[in-house]
Amino acid sequence: MEDSPKPLSSLPTSKVARAARFAKTGLNVGANYVKHYARRAVGAKAPTDDLHAANAAELYGTLSEMKGSVLKVAQMLAMEKNLLPAAYADQFAQAQYQTPPLSGPLVVKAFRDAFGRSPFEVFEEFDINARQAASIGQVHWARSGGLTYAVKVQYPGVADSIRSDIRLVKPIALRVLGLSEDTVRPYLQEVEIRLLEETDYTLELRRGQEIAAQCAELPHLEFPRYYPALSSARILTMDWLPGQHLREFLATDPSPAVRNQLGQALWDFYMHQLNNLHQVHADPHPGNFLLRTDHGGTVAVLDFGCVKEIPAEVHRLFTALLAPETLADSARLGALLEEAGVVRPDDAPAQRAFYVSTMHTSLELVGRPFRQATFDFGDPAYMQALYALGDDLLQQPELRQQREPRGSEHFIYLNRTYVGLYALLTELRAHIQTGLR
Repeated sequence: MEDSPKPLSSLPTSKVARAARFAKTGLNVGANYVKHYARRAVGAKAPTDDLHAANAAELYGTLSEMKGSVLKVAQMLAMEKNLLPAAYADQFAQAQYQTPPLSGPLVVKAFRDAFGRSPFEVFEEFDINARQAASIGQVHWARSGGLTYAVKVQYPGVADSIRSDIRLVKPIALRVLGLSEDTVRPYLQEVEIRLLEETDYTLELRRGQEIAAQCAELPHLEFPRYYPALSSARILTMDWLPGQHLREFLATDPSPAVRNQLGQALWDFYMHQLNNLHQVHADPHPGNFLLRTDHGGTVAVLDFGCVKEIPAEVHRLFTALLAPETLADSARLGALLEEAGVVRPDDAPAQRAFYVSTMHTSLELVGRPFRQATFDFGDPAYMQALYALGDDLLQQPELRQQREPRGSEHFIYLNRTYVGLYALLTELRAHIQTGLR
């Protein structure tokens, strides 16, 4: 059994403290490279995998300590399994399930700040040891009045650290990428808004209640009840639901029928949100779902901190770009891409043709599940083709030379949502009914 992460007694929240921690990590990573190449220079074996493992451990240690936006990035990278060397992907995957928790005194302080009482006075029973710790907050088990609760406690200073992290990283990224701030401002604002919303537990409580009510008729889904009287802007109390996270659940070797039903429930949940609610639970990493075999397969949906509201025009564009008639008509595709900001009126004809052709290839593959009556995510060839497409696009000289981001900023979280959903369905090896409905 792996040792539990050591609790954190403090969290670097100021811009200076977090910048210093970044700098220390950079020095340690640099030292690992020096040692690696020094060993190779004298003829000793120095496997690249060992270098990746050392640097991945160093980076994950920093991300875990700093939490907030940087740890959220690690969660997002872990879903992109083809983007990183295996050592990084394996290390960052821990961010989806378990990171070092806050120490007991900091948890007690959070309760006293919110309620003027310790958690042991608020609940009849309260486990001071976090059952799960992630990027924004950690979850504790509690009991009171015959009910069991999941109590999410936010890390101190997270909202301020998100702002400082973005301000710290932005000028460096702009210099490295050769971009102007005006060009990237809408994209950075979109990310900052979503991250800051995740720190507002009052907003998460409201969204969780509303989306649960609007999805109540969907089969094989479960949502926790929320308890406003036991919640605040930085503490969120909900039902403690049974189930296992994806990794542990798959270790029990569930039947194909159960996996298919779970996959169908997830697909229907996201399609209902997209087409009927015009908003989506935009953080579909495995730590936000609990799975069990009850009733042939039941999914409990957790954490409504990151919800992307989809403007009507963006929904129209997104669904139109996935429609089969769009792929059959290059003029229609070009017009839609121009509306979406991918193609621009002043593009040279050859440049416009390149973007239309590239997007046709991408949309044909990425949107394939939407255009078929059924889809087998258990077929490894599909995800392999997606990863190969990503590799091919990265090698395109035209895209590598393109310094300005293109496309609507609203697509950032829509794309993230479906990358995460596809990854979940692939892990489940689910064969489901799909189609753009």
